[in-house]
Parts: sequence; structure tokens; C-alpha cells
Amino acid sequence: MVNPQMVMYEEEFVQIQTIVDRLVKEANAKVVFIVDKNGQLIAASGDVEEIDTTSLASLTAGNIAATGGIAKLLKENEFATQFHEGENQNIHIQLVGNRVILVVIFDAKSSLGLVRLRVRKATDELNNVFEALVNKTQDPASDSPFAEITDDDIDSLFND
Repeated sequence: MVNPQMVMYEEEFVQIQTIVDRLVKEANAKVVFIVDKNGQLIAASGDVEEIDTTSLASLTAGNIAATGGIAKLLKENEFATQFHEGENQNIHIQLVGNRVILVVIFDAKSSLGLVRLRVRKATDELNNVFEALVNKTQDPASDSPFAEITDDDIDSLFND
């Protein structure tokens, strides 16, 4: 099932980016990024210049979807954490509130234990940010980016 697009406000984006930036340092990671379950990159930090983040984000979302299928076959809700070990690099993948995917790429300069410890803290912080974001978008009294647009404004866009 495809998730609806998430509305992101600047305030929450800055909070998310701050968490991602801090996680790179605290986990001694090469790259950290947040992806929505549709494969859209939300935030990234670290040595992202050397990585095709668009492809990696899409493939990570596909990996989560495939693993979700395996979980259903095994009568599990989900597998919230994944770890892939390579010769030179490792990837730790964590579902955050069943909304977004936190990806940490690290090498021998860090350890899985350190990454897991720091990811646990970052996941709690990210859950709080995304909960606030969901509450903000569902609150009818909140400022919608479309609130000031009227039907007349829309009609005038399509008239010659």
C-alpha cells in the first residue's frame, strides 16, 4: 500500500536535519539519511557527494517493502531493524514510527553497537518530530499552506 505524501514544514525539517547531522558525528558514521516509505529522500548528512542518494533512497524503500512481505509471511508485524555487513561498509536501517526509514552507513571506524545505541536515541527524537508534524497537519486550526488560496484564485489560473 502506498503511503500518502507527507507535508513537511521548515521548522520540522530543520529539527530532522539537526538530528541527522548529530547522528553522523555521534555514531562516527559516513552517511545518515532519512527516506519516506515511498523512496523520497527527506534529509541527508555526511559524505553524500560520493553516493547516488536518490537511487539508494529508492532501493532502501524497496528493501523495507520486501522485508515487510517476509514479515507478513512469518506472521510478524514488521522487522523494524535491518543490518547489512559488507567488506568495507555496513548499513543499519531502522523504521521510525512506521513512517520513515533511517539509514546509517558506516565503516570500520565505528561499530554496530555504537551505531545501534545512537540510532535508538535518534529514533526517539525523530518519532517526536514526526508525531508533532502529523498533529500539526491534522489540526484544522493550523496554518495550511493553501489556506489563503480561494476558488477564485484557482479559477483565474486556468482562465485565458
